[in-house]
Amino acid sequence: MILIKDAKFVVSAADKKGFLKPDKPMIAVCGKSNVGKSSFINMLANKNKLARTSGDPGRTRLVNYFDFGEFLLADLPGYGFARVSKAEKDKWGKMLDDFFAEKENIAHVFALADIRHDPTRDDLTMIDYLYYERIPFTVVATKSDKLAKTRVKDAVRRIAAAFKTGEGNVLPVSAVTKKGKDEVLSLIEKICTLETETEEEL
Repeated sequence: MILIKDAKFVVSAADKKGFLKPDKPMIAVCGKSNVGKSSFINMLANKNKLARTSGDPGRTRLVNYFDFGEFLLADLPGYGFARVSKAEKDKWGKMLDDFFAEKENIAHVFALADIRHDPTRDDLTMIDYLYYERIPFTVVATKSDKLAKTRVKDAVRRIAAAFKTGEGNVLPVSAVTKKGKDEVLSLIEKICTLETETEEEL
């Protein structure tokens, strides 16, 4: 399993001019506002305040890059928040389009979804986009501590069906109990290994 020793913030980008050209595998984290992206990133980093968490959804309006040693992590703006202007939503949408247009730089995407609820229309749109662009992704079902353990499996099955993916491609995770952390880290190790092998073949 990959060992993360000292993850650190690198830079924020407000538009494609600021996007990084990674020299190591880059994993993107996306999801609707308040799904728990910052808590998920902090859990992976073993740091409470690497990514800022906020009770105010829609706070992340930039692409924030973090260096995790063997890979780069890109935290994307949360989508689907109602209390912002249409102009702001359009700006976020363009930023996401521009980011994924450079898909050759993206090794994998963690698409976060709240395990307690059915995926939203925005969630489904995001996953459809990843399918269309053939960008490899894994669904991370956050806040699994909020469900009884006996209900987690059914929730995973429901989310997998909504996203038309296998149940094995949905990882239930809790930033509170650290459930699922080892599974995510093992997957990241496979992603980094595969990316390195692919680059060596080119």
